[in-house]
Amino acid sequence: MEVKIIRSHRRRRTVSARMINNCLVVSVPSVISEDNLTKIVSDFKLKFEKKKLKEELDRNQPLSEIASGLNKKYFNNQLKINSIEYVTTQNSKYGCCNYRDGHIRVSHKVGLMPKWVRDYVLVHEMAHLLVPNHSKAFWDIVYRYELTERARGYLCAAGLSLE
Repeated sequence: MEVKIIRSHRRRRTVSARMINNCLVVSVPSVISEDNLTKIVSDFKLKFEKKKLKEELDRNQPLSEIASGLNKKYFNNQLKINSIEYVTTQNSKYGCCNYRDGHIRVSHKVGLMPKWVRDYVLVHEMAHLLVPNHSKAFWDIVYRYELTERARGYLCAAGLSLE
């Protein structure tokens, strides 16, 4: 990623960044130290790379379509999912579900894994819409997905939380 730094005498404390034609343009105060500038640019690069990855995942693998197919196959279309999306801020869990309002968030890392692992994570989170805890009833639902054990092993080896 190309980076362009614009130093301004008018800026006192704030920094900003935007993408212009695949170039990261960072506006900073003129008196900022090089160490501070390096960290700021690094943080902005990471933020914009994650945003680009999320947009790419949403474009290539629309979770709403995938979830709709899984809902039909494993839940007899009984689930009402209000929103399902990839997020780049979830680094210690693969997914989370707010069963009260039907919102599901899936880590962008899952989008980079094999499809059968992604499908397991979606089935797991979708099952929380019916059973909010990890009881036997919950696992009975999740194990309808035939690759559950294999996917759980994959995720265990990948190293993040299974819950």
